[in-house]
Amino acid sequence: MTHDHHDVELRPTPRQVAAALNPPPGRTGGDLVVETLAGLGATTVFGLPGQHALGMFDALRRSDLTHIGLRVENNAGFAADAYGRITGEAAPLLLSTGPGALTALAALQEAAAASSPVLAISSQVPTTGLGGRRRGHLHELRDQQASFRDIVKSVHPVRSQSQIPSAIAAAWESALTAPHGPVWVEIPQDVLDADTALPVVTAMDAFPEDVLPRPELTAVAAELLARAARPVIIAGGGVVRADAAGKLRALAERLDAPVVTTFGGKGAFPWEHPLSLQSWLEDRHTTDFLEDADVLLVVGSGLGELSSNYHTFTPRGRIVQIEADLGKLESNHPALGIHADARIALQALLETVPERTDPTAAERVRTVLGKVRARIDAQDLGEERRILAAVREALPTAAPSFWDMTILAYWAWSAWPGAMHSAQGAGGLGYAFPAALGAAVADPATPVLAVSGDGGAMYSLAELATAHQHSLPVTWLIVDDGGYGILREYMTDAYGEATATELARPDFVALAESFGVPAVRTSADTLAADLAKALAAPGPSVVVLPARLKMFAPTHL
Repeated sequence: MTHDHHDVELRPTPRQVAAALNPPPGRTGGDLVVETLAGLGATTVFGLPGQHALGMFDALRRSDLTHIGLRVENNAGFAADAYGRITGEAAPLLLSTGPGALTALAALQEAAAASSPVLAISSQVPTTGLGGRRRGHLHELRDQQASFRDIVKSVHPVRSQSQIPSAIAAAWESALTAPHGPVWVEIPQDVLDADTALPVVTAMDAFPEDVLPRPELTAVAAELLARAARPVIIAGGGVVRADAAGKLRALAERLDAPVVTTFGGKGAFPWEHPLSLQSWLEDRHTTDFLEDADVLLVVGSGLGELSSNYHTFTPRGRIVQIEADLGKLESNHPALGIHADARIALQALLETVPERTDPTAAERVRTVLGKVRARIDAQDLGEERRILAAVREALPTAAPSFWDMTILAYWAWSAWPGAMHSAQGAGGLGYAFPAALGAAVADPATPVLAVSGDGGAMYSLAELATAHQHSLPVTWLIVDDGGYGILREYMTDAYGEATATELARPDFVALAESFGVPAVRTSADTLAADLAKALAAPGPSVVVLPARLKMFAPTHL
């Protein structure tokens, strides 16, 4: 008989039997939740208490789990999202019912779009109010799960205490099965609050299944790449999430194939590599180059709106698409679709693709990047480029950065050299600062940068209290242009003038200081020094840059 990692020892020891027969008193269903999370390997939970969820939060007091309490459920969801992105682990998010749960919807949509493993555990009204009985419970919804089912990967309702460990383990496994994503567990208040005689939950098994490529498909892909005259690789977020950057580089170098990274895939390939087309996907010169490829290997991307230069990309060659999210296979272009985790599929190709030499590849890459640079140089955008360069100069190499939907982030998608995290999956405002807090919780020894506009910053101001309370090393750069800057540009271009984009806002420096967070107002000339100083200091800080930035001209219109 063979054994694999799913086999477990089912015979308890005498000590385990004694402990199981005599569980400690004073435990509830809430304890089963936190014991299960600890048994699965969780160390940290995010979330806010609420009336129906108090049983879970009371149980945290009796556990070794660290609770990071944010001030708004949506921000707690963004923090969990970032924690999942940084650690690759499932990030527990504890929520109450009704308004508390629903407030996290936008964050869960971002986690779904970005494939972040968030394990949302919500309370529910007492079991007597389930099934649409309309008993008038506080926060009552006719079908709370229905609000989340279209967003999360899987829904796991619990109706009795004995269901809790298995439901959470199944959700954990779902969240961490490629493609990663948010999942939903729902437990009624009375199940959480009732005393339990069930034994303490010990180590739990929840092994996500690998998504393996079909060998006949990788064989065809290898043959197409071996015969290609002009192969090109598009590397998406799936490469980053699969920790497959090393395998991608090895394959690109074996094929002498140029690589462009999508905005979600930044960091998947070295920025200054001779084969790196970088991330200028919103540039027609890049689009033309991709269209000219006779074989295009797309790894971990659905070639959506941003990755296709707003769907103006019309490839002439064959596409090989490796994607863990089954729904994204061939969703935009016909392809040899390989449903697989990026790391495993790239390894399969490395084992079969012969070496190929193309002395023109690096020169063709330099030519494209030269054309892109010339197009940007021809526009009056020196201030924007100087500001982005100052941010890059100030940020330590290993420090992660989180970007809101703001003009400087739109620049960074194309021009930032390397890895970054943004809300471009779902495109919601308010992501950067709470996400940066989640990253700081994951690695408190490394400073973290958050970048917002003044409009996006207003979504997250309450979390200055969280940053101060937990002394998290996050520096928040707020680019203050007096409104929703990118929407101002869009509306002016489309309609001749902007409406509802101009905003009254606070004195961000004084406001941050009122939370006990040091802050400074800077300029383009002093930005690099002020940011570097803030990032080097312990705890949170705010840097405010009054600036009205412009975008480079689009090429898709």
